[in-house]
Amino acid sequence: MRIRGPILSALLSIAFASSHPQQAQPPIPPPDARFKADVLVIVAHPDDDTGVSTFLAKAVLDQGKRAAVIFTNRGSSGPDAVSLARGKALADIREIEARKSLAARGITNVWFLGGRDTATQDVLHSLETMGHGQALDDMVRLIRLTRPDVIVTWLPAYVAGENHGDHQASAVVAVEAFDMAGNPADFPEQLTPPRDPHGISQYGEGLLPWQPKKLYFFSDASHQDFLKGHGPAYLASENSPSRKVPYSEINRLGWEQDATQIDFSQQVLNYFLDMPEYLILGKSLVPASVNGDVFADITDQPVPYHPNPPYTEPQRAGISVALGGPWAFYREFYRAHSLTSLEKLVPPQSALSSDRRLWVPLLLRNDTAADADITLHPALPPGWTGNIQDLLYHLRPGETYPIQLFYQAPGENYKAPPQTLTWTALDHGSVAGKVTLSVYLEFDGVPQ
Repeated sequence: MRIRGPILSALLSIAFASSHPQQAQPPIPPPDARFKADVLVIVAHPDDDTGVSTFLAKAVLDQGKRAAVIFTNRGSSGPDAVSLARGKALADIREIEARKSLAARGITNVWFLGGRDTATQDVLHSLETMGHGQALDDMVRLIRLTRPDVIVTWLPAYVAGENHGDHQASAVVAVEAFDMAGNPADFPEQLTPPRDPHGISQYGEGLLPWQPKKLYFFSDASHQDFLKGHGPAYLASENSPSRKVPYSEINRLGWEQDATQIDFSQQVLNYFLDMPEYLILGKSLVPASVNGDVFADITDQPVPYHPNPPYTEPQRAGISVALGGPWAFYREFYRAHSLTSLEKLVPPQSALSSDRRLWVPLLLRNDTAADADITLHPALPPGWTGNIQDLLYHLRPGETYPIQLFYQAPGENYKAPPQTLTWTALDHGSVAGKVTLSVYLEFDGVPQ
């Protein structure tokens, strides 16, 4: 009988398999479980983690969560309350302080990026000096390594308070990394499997994409009432169920290690230890209650990559005026990253630098088809000096004019309520647009 083709092929396959037994291959190693984090805190300087110290104590000590921390720089600026160490020497000290401080609260997975500690309140300046692209590359890599369910970072907003530009910059990069770490097309070299896992000379980092599930913010604003109700609150006065002491005492364990930073009185330290912490829910890719526990509604199952909707530039018409600089950046940033919860969270505000000088950037736009002569009319409280006269600008069709204004506040009165400053754009005497800024008569050591 003649054997047909398919039957012959099957018989030959069986014969070949019997003479060449299959060789079982080892399974793919899973991600390194030592670095898995339930929550990843992304901040700028050593000691910034104390802004969420009560939250971390509850999460790690009472809820048994795994936490990791990324610092975008090592804190080389500022004074040393212990010695004369400055610059790189101070950064070396503060890195060790931060590691000891976090270890005292049960956190040992700590990373430092290569950013520069920059004394500024301008997020754009800090992004420049930190090396924006390199920082984003590093942060995406660490998210893929630690695979956090939750990311907690500083609030990306211009606020009255410390308002450190490095704080804001760490938050900007954290948001970008939250949105990119799950995308296999972003930093693909991190995802390339090594050619020879057992060799020395090779390329490919062998990581996997990872999409975090929730994103929370906290703020260094000096006036925090506007933060309440946008996320869970954590009170240092409450007792830790596991330690049987108030969270403020656990917070003290961390602060005691940050000796170079404590250049103030015990009364001020107690203020920091007892400070309530208000988190702001920025994003959640799982069903979540805004004010519910950070880890509520989170399961062990990963979530798929969640891209933002395509960014569309807002439609403008006519003559308009708006705050420029960091304020303009954040308007676009919130839209690009679907942070609708932040768009109206912080009313336009600022506070004075120690020299009581105020910088106000404005953007004057002509979105018409004709040339325009626009008058900018400032309205300031009594006693303010600087650019107080009307200013005339000629704008071509479609042109945006960046304006830099500087003012000097009257006498020192730190308890005064915020003062309202207004600028009105007039087109042939008719109001075309208006900007209002609340200015607190207080200052911090960071220059505006």
